[in-house]
Amino acid sequence: MKQTSWIKVAILISLFAVSSCREIKVKHKDNVAVYNHTLATILVEYASAVYLSDLTDLVTWTCSRCGDLTEGFEVIELVVDGFVGVAPNLNAIVIAFRGTQGNSIQNWIEDLYWKQLDLDYPDMPDAMVHHGFYSAYHDTTIQPGILKAIKRAKGLYGNIDIMITGHSMGGAMAAFCGLDLAVNYKIHNVQVVTFGQPRIGNTAFASRYSKLVPNTIRVTNNHDIVPHLPPYYPRLTQKTYHHFPREVWLYDDGFDTLIYPVEKVCDDSGEDPDCSRSVMGNSIWDHLEYYGVELGDRTEEGSCRIVMDPRVATYQVEDAEGNFILSRDDPSSSLVKMKTESRISSNFI
Repeated sequence: MKQTSWIKVAILISLFAVSSCREIKVKHKDNVAVYNHTLATILVEYASAVYLSDLTDLVTWTCSRCGDLTEGFEVIELVVDGFVGVAPNLNAIVIAFRGTQGNSIQNWIEDLYWKQLDLDYPDMPDAMVHHGFYSAYHDTTIQPGILKAIKRAKGLYGNIDIMITGHSMGGAMAAFCGLDLAVNYKIHNVQVVTFGQPRIGNTAFASRYSKLVPNTIRVTNNHDIVPHLPPYYPRLTQKTYHHFPREVWLYDDGFDTLIYPVEKVCDDSGEDPDCSRSVMGNSIWDHLEYYGVELGDRTEEGSCRIVMDPRVATYQVEDAEGNFILSRDDPSSSLVKMKTESRISSNFI
């Protein structure tokens, strides 16, 4: 479906990938984050749990997507597109953000190609971010809800660490949350781990972020398309989007000999040419699963479901190609034929 549109996307990615010139380097401190595999595999379950549509599963933490790694988690408060709670095994407050819901992941991705930097970040000279990413956290009820929950959690458990996570645009919100806590509330025991996060600011912003929230890991997966967006243009100096460090890139070795992907800890530039930038970012499927954990809001087998009135469903048959055929009495009469989407859920991101 819409194959021509995806071909255009692939061509654009190819053009960005072959751009070459001297690149701008992010200035950073020496104490950049150290990657912890175990912690990442724990936090990815929280990033997945936030997509659960049944809020009862969250409040009671009978999380169908979660394993033993998140056992005993206590939810403190549910907020719009996220939750705050305390993880006893981490001895930390965990904040998780969900990727923004929308009608079409394809439209959302295509829109990201044309995002322009248009907001000066407060008290950061030359630092710019996109208004949509910034306002998703700062200009909604999310920020006060998060702050209220943190205050409550600290009142119950003391000054324990804060770990923030999120997937896709939820990763962007997690980054802004970590920066907000560090800068505006002087909370420095903050750690951020995101999965499949898009770029959110320019080089000046990335430099400042890496200094203020150094304990940040961005996990990217194989050919995941979203970390390649909005595009990075090396020739546009301060005007281009730029990732902040540190990236950890998950990829297979190409020989199908490994059960688990290779985990490459990337350099401290934020745009390591030997990590996810070394491949074509053209996969939505790589965006929907990290460490074998499902992320996003997909229906069974990644398909959209057709909701029918039970009276209509009695006339339903399915052919060998997976098409639903609705017929009353005579199969040779006029048919209503509906083909399900077999690749991408329409209600993700």
